[in-house]
Amino acid sequence: MASGSPTLSREDAASDPGTLEAGAQRPEPGPGAYCKLCLSEQPPAATRELQGCDCVFCTTCLERYVQLAIVEGGGAPITCPDMACLKTGVLLDSEIASLAPEDQVELYQRVKFERGVKLDSSKAWCPVLECQAVCSVHLSTEGRPHAVPCLTCHTVFCSGCRGPWQAGHVCPERQPMMLPVPSRESRARSSSDSDMPIKQCPMCGIYIERNQGCAQMLCKSCKHTFCWYCLQNLDGDIFLRHYDKGPCRNKLGHSRASVMWNRTQVRSLPIRTRPTVFISCWHCLKRTACTANHLWVVNCCV
Repeated sequence: MASGSPTLSREDAASDPGTLEAGAQRPEPGPGAYCKLCLSEQPPAATRELQGCDCVFCTTCLERYVQLAIVEGGGAPITCPDMACLKTGVLLDSEIASLAPEDQVELYQRVKFERGVKLDSSKAWCPVLECQAVCSVHLSTEGRPHAVPCLTCHTVFCSGCRGPWQAGHVCPERQPMMLPVPSRESRARSSSDSDMPIKQCPMCGIYIERNQGCAQMLCKSCKHTFCWYCLQNLDGDIFLRHYDKGPCRNKLGHSRASVMWNRTQVRSLPIRTRPTVFISCWHCLKRTACTANHLWVVNCCV
């Protein structure tokens, strides 16, 4: 017996988004962009394309990545998180501002400026606490410390020890304030050199000793991060992509998961209550004191 209600053909049902046949499922939306951080497809509206390299990630992952890079990067340029990115694009300030809260953006700009002054041999901070102006340093041909005048508070200080400069002043440092940065050719170390326990920071030249543990080194003087074996710059490599390929492949000393896990454990604690944190090593489970500026165990037995 014919029913009085109108019937819809399959084509009509497909064209009407509010009508589905019995037992039929609503078709999935079309494919979106694939995020290499969360390893899932996201709708185009939830993704962002980096202007420096055209790589696409979901906005949520980029926000977390940028905020982690601000906290852990020490003011270094924030690069594309894709380890296979051929351009290794650097995020613009406008992109960082749209992916992080305002207070974190201000923190990043301040730390980036301080890092630039610290790494620039022609600049120095005025040692007077009430002043803290940036002074110009004219390096001598011998590279030895000399008098630096502050144009703001008119203090004259030593470029080496930052102490007051007086007639007959003898700097206790008695060494060049900034040693020349090794060239690319000089960074090519032999196998015997890579095992040396003491090396110079490739940025500021200060001597650093390593007995064992992680190969990612953090200079306490200039906050420069580099690879112990090849002295490669790792300032923007918070995911430690350097140890995925090349001569330093698998030479990190710890798994990437252990490093990120230890960072997560320390980041979960309030800053004011973590001058010393004890963390269990990912490999040997030995509890080790972890300082605020070194976020992973350095005396693992492996």
